[in-house]
Amino acid sequence: MFKKITVSLILCFCSAYLFAQTIKQSINTSWAFHKGDIAGWPAATTDASAWQKISLPHSWNTTDANDDEPGYYRGIGWYKKTIYVPVQWKDKQLSLFFEGANEVAEIYVNGKLAGKHIGGYTAFSIPINTYLKPFGKDSLIANEVMVKMNNSHNEDIPPLDADFTFYGGIYRDVYIVASNPIAFDSELASPSIKIKTPAVSVEKGDVLIEGTVNNLSAKKTKVKVVSEVVDADGKVVAKLQSALSLTAGGKLSFSQKQTVANPHLWSPDAPYLYHVVSRIVDASTGQELDESSSALGFRWFSFDADKGFFLNGNPVKLIGANRHQDFQGMANAIPDAINIHDMELLKAMGANFIRIAHYPQDPSVLEACDRLGILASIETPEVNRITETTTFADNAKHMQLEMIRQNFNHPSIIIWAYMNEVEISPRYKSGSDEQKKYFVNLVSLAKQIDSLTRKEDPSRYTMIPCHGDFDRYYNTGLAAVPQIVGWNLYYGWYAKDFAGLDKFLEKHHQMLPTKPMIITEFGADADSRLHSFEPVRFDKTVEYEVKYHQYYLDRIKKLPFVAGGAIWNLVDFNAEQRQEATPHINTKGLLTNDRQPKESYFFYQSNLLKQPFIKIGTSTLKAGNGNENNVCIQPVNVYSNQSQVKLWLNGRLLENKTVQEGIATFSVPFVSGKNTLKATAGEGDSLEDFMAVDFNLIPHNLSNPQTPFTELNVSLGDKRQLVDDKLHQVWIPEQPYTKGSWGYIGGEVFTLGQNGQLPYGSNKNILETNYDPIYQTQRVGLSDFKLDVPAGKYEVTLHFAELTTNDNSPQLVYNLNNSTQKQTAVARSFDVLINGQTVIEGLSNSNYLEPLKAYSTKIPVTVDADGITISFKAITGQAILNAVQVRKVY
Repeated sequence: MFKKITVSLILCFCSAYLFAQTIKQSINTSWAFHKGDIAGWPAATTDASAWQKISLPHSWNTTDANDDEPGYYRGIGWYKKTIYVPVQWKDKQLSLFFEGANEVAEIYVNGKLAGKHIGGYTAFSIPINTYLKPFGKDSLIANEVMVKMNNSHNEDIPPLDADFTFYGGIYRDVYIVASNPIAFDSELASPSIKIKTPAVSVEKGDVLIEGTVNNLSAKKTKVKVVSEVVDADGKVVAKLQSALSLTAGGKLSFSQKQTVANPHLWSPDAPYLYHVVSRIVDASTGQELDESSSALGFRWFSFDADKGFFLNGNPVKLIGANRHQDFQGMANAIPDAINIHDMELLKAMGANFIRIAHYPQDPSVLEACDRLGILASIETPEVNRITETTTFADNAKHMQLEMIRQNFNHPSIIIWAYMNEVEISPRYKSGSDEQKKYFVNLVSLAKQIDSLTRKEDPSRYTMIPCHGDFDRYYNTGLAAVPQIVGWNLYYGWYAKDFAGLDKFLEKHHQMLPTKPMIITEFGADADSRLHSFEPVRFDKTVEYEVKYHQYYLDRIKKLPFVAGGAIWNLVDFNAEQRQEATPHINTKGLLTNDRQPKESYFFYQSNLLKQPFIKIGTSTLKAGNGNENNVCIQPVNVYSNQSQVKLWLNGRLLENKTVQEGIATFSVPFVSGKNTLKATAGEGDSLEDFMAVDFNLIPHNLSNPQTPFTELNVSLGDKRQLVDDKLHQVWIPEQPYTKGSWGYIGGEVFTLGQNGQLPYGSNKNILETNYDPIYQTQRVGLSDFKLDVPAGKYEVTLHFAELTTNDNSPQLVYNLNNSTQKQTAVARSFDVLINGQTVIEGLSNSNYLEPLKAYSTKIPVTVDADGITISFKAITGQAILNAVQVRKVY
């Protein structure tokens, strides 16, 4: 009996390999990586020690895109792996399937070039049968796969330049695929079957199934293609069949159409999915040769230049976010779970729309959009400018074709886009004949891409996202090309005046009255550590980000001709060339790059969610000066979609407030130590949220024994707080000295007057620190910093950074200002004294005070009486102080 069972299992195993449908399995483990080229390869090899053992997904820019050294590695990297091919696959058609690898990939099998792919954001498939070792008696045949990747800048390959990092590596999954000689065609690594819904209504939905069957065998064969439309309960609601007579080595296309009565419609509120299963069946034996399965959603939609977007006949305001594909410490080599979780976070925010920017992303993203009910726009990466070559144009069009073919069957997609902000940094001198010709060529390429897109998929809309220079896009004619114009607008951020947004939107509606529009980007940077009770533009505080989004959401909702808006960005993401408060990170996200929510995320939840919502929006760690009553009154926002909200402090009701635009703001009298907040809403206070706040109360009188002084962390020349959860510290803004308390004496706030941006401090990257905001502001020319602390032993830490420099670098293009910051290095030298004793002598630009580099020193101090006086004695120029910390030891 045992022998019979064993034989039976072996026969079934072999039969599965001989006759099964297409097999697709990932080969992500046991790779080796070599950074740099291999001279003389394949004749030469590298030392084994030069190879690093890795698994996919992988990027070689996980660290260098975030360090203080300008730039990151853009060049060649090699990957290698041994794949073991079962002898039972000898009659299969084998290929390697890459979901994405940046940017140019050359695939070698057993030392021979099997194929090449250009473009870092679309999938590709490489046939490998010709290059495999001969099958013998061994059950598994070892074959070496090597992949040469190159993410170097190439003028013929988009993207050329952008406000994100062009990570290198095989950063998505790789599969080996084994199919029968008779199988569905998958040209351009696309799904085998194309699903269309040419006519949909409440009463009926037409399903059109199109595909091609390949016969790579040496004999002609008759097959049937059997397709089933299956509902969410597993019930077959439609069955279609086509008979095909395939010639040897030939292929035939098929088309199947049927109507489903009373279909469940797909929408963000009810993302009902059917699926279509198509099988190739041998007509004579009944054997199944291949199978393809795709999601199906019945929906219809339209855009109107006056009334916005309609889905299934109903007006829907598209509100969502953009999304980049990186994660803290991982670069863009992120697992599917993070992609899926990002979409879950977007849905949990109450959003119904995503702009997948600025390139196609992992398949799991759109799969999640289909399931969750998130409408999507997806685009190819022609960003900032183009190259006027045939090769660039061919690559751009090929990427567009790959994107459409590979993502065609996702019901979530409503827009195919291309050319983001492509006129923001045009070639040639402004107004020159060369530049005029450049714009003509640019518009010509846009028309080619648009025509290709409409021909490939007339059921969806085309869009070009443009930066906020209306006249340029209008005058060059580019705005007339797509069916929808997207506008990336930053009034209240890069542009000063919020009211400019209203004027811009009305101008579009008047000048392009037949062209639907979406605000495809809007956002403000927010370092999640920074807070202000008086937020201002460019201060990068959480509070200003909320203020900014209040204005934009109000306008998007109120103006019917604005089809919707996509926040820039869902998450903070890497942009290596950025400096500012968080170098190398664009912090306009509603979530940090490790997916922690900022208050702006809660703001959207309170405005978009339909289910009851309440959230206290403040830090769990706070600090501030106490008043005569030994409390510190600070504002706290409670976010809710209820009409009224109550806030409780340490069990005592503070107030019942009316919610306005999703926010109720309370003045909270915090006490020293632990504070418990509770927010309630709804009938019987059934909706509630809790938060424990640890408050460092700095006594009104530093010698007050009722509230003993413990520590003080002050950022000079600053009006913001910085909350450091890691070190459990809060940095508070400077204040002038008053007797019994603490503060500076003399001096002025440092400012560079940076083209109307933040009126204080610098936006340059400060080297050798992760606390750039602390070192980017300072007080200049102060005489003293004084604290009237009681007797005891203290630790004083002084922080300095020279913020002046001769580096007159131009503004980066994404700041929408190409002017140069005029700066001049200031020579300075000064002594620092504590209670009359010189503790730092001759601090100057020729020693520790190097431009844009953090310097700190810790000094123990014993106080008998009269507190601590830190004095500054200028020798050359003016003395400076960026920050000071004082901690009582005992």
